[in-house]
Amino acid sequence: MLKEYKTITEIVGPLMIVEGVEGVKYEELVEIETQTGELRRGRVLEVNGDKAMVQLFESSAGINLKDTKVRFLGKPLSLGVSEDMIGRIFDGLGRPKDNGPKIIPEKSLDINGVAINPVARDYPSEFIQTGVSSIDGLNTLVRGQKLPIFSGSGLPHAELAAQIARQARVLGSGSKFAVVFGAIGITFEEAQFFIDDFTKTGAIDRAVLFMNLADDPAIERIATPRMALTCAEYLAFEKGMHVLVILTDLTNYCEALREVSAARKEVPGRRGYPGYLYTDLSTIYERAGKIKGKEGSITQIPILTMPEDDKTHPIPDLTGYITEGQIILSRDLYKQNLMPPVDVLPSLSRLKDKGIGKNKTREDHADTMNQLFAAYATGKEAKELAVILGESALSDTDKAFVKFTTAFEDQYVAQGFEKNRTIEETLNLGWELLKILPRTELKRIRDEYLEKYLPSGDE
Repeated sequence: MLKEYKTITEIVGPLMIVEGVEGVKYEELVEIETQTGELRRGRVLEVNGDKAMVQLFESSAGINLKDTKVRFLGKPLSLGVSEDMIGRIFDGLGRPKDNGPKIIPEKSLDINGVAINPVARDYPSEFIQTGVSSIDGLNTLVRGQKLPIFSGSGLPHAELAAQIARQARVLGSGSKFAVVFGAIGITFEEAQFFIDDFTKTGAIDRAVLFMNLADDPAIERIATPRMALTCAEYLAFEKGMHVLVILTDLTNYCEALREVSAARKEVPGRRGYPGYLYTDLSTIYERAGKIKGKEGSITQIPILTMPEDDKTHPIPDLTGYITEGQIILSRDLYKQNLMPPVDVLPSLSRLKDKGIGKNKTREDHADTMNQLFAAYATGKEAKELAVILGESALSDTDKAFVKFTTAFEDQYVAQGFEKNRTIEETLNLGWELLKILPRTELKRIRDEYLEKYLPSGDE
């Protein structure tokens, strides 16, 4: 029999203080019954002697201190998991919201999970094809990697996320592939866009969606990414699937953390975010990876909007330390209507070298990737020079690099959100573009690959 307490002494925002409690544990689930009989949920944030601080998942409006009963359930927040979750849509706390039947769980898992033991980790080394040239060709995603997308307010990260979720696949593997999509604090319009896109294209058949909307309680936002990752861990490590986890938008998650931290009267860190923001983000990101001896894997693409497009803001800054690179969306490319507006020069995938080459993508991938990067950077510099000194100041070689840069942005980067390119198409397009440059400038590619792959009509 659970004990009931009627000893609430204080409610501040989403926090409630209950006194005279016994045997209460950190992270324990709490049931609150209001004076009208309505049930709300919360979790224990802090225990000090016989006082417990409870964080409410719903609003605290209408709670009467004297007549409200509190029950501590003796278990953490958990998610009932089953393979039947694939193809379904849930809210931020794992409750079905697609009018489908209730899930009959195979087991119930604590959503806080555990980070993968570094000794048990297997090194990520298999290529994942997203169908997006600027990622596949230049900032390759590898199975088991954490590769965030740094976006800005108003940029089309939602369209890019939907495109990757729709197109991503592991080449040359017979294993099942699933996408777990966690939406954190997004608008109803954005949520509807994702649901419609997944349904229309059939991507929903291999996806699990967790939707936390902007008008849902901020506290639910803190649970949503953990719900998504718990589902992903079950599918990957118990059902042997390759799981791609897309989380958008991590900035809303961090804002929710800041809100709770302020309500707890904690000493703020940089820009008002709690001092433990780095540690907290790592508990999300480090749940991606491969485990030795297990078939499945979790690959993560967290998406965050940088406030004021500032890469030094605490959220992108700390994310960059924990993850293995970043894909950066450019406002300049967006203004030129080049979609998806991926800025390839500051973007980086630290594990790309492990996922490309012979028997993975193609033998010439590394050389062409380095050459495209170098040529694009040289062409951008030549373009800036032309703005200052005029085009007449450019040599013929410089003009060829400028022509290459324009063609590269128009054809390679700007492929649109509907086009799905295989890795062969991406590599062949790279060779077509390199044809614009004099052969003597292709210094980063081995002669044998030039002979084999450079289209005829070069020089």
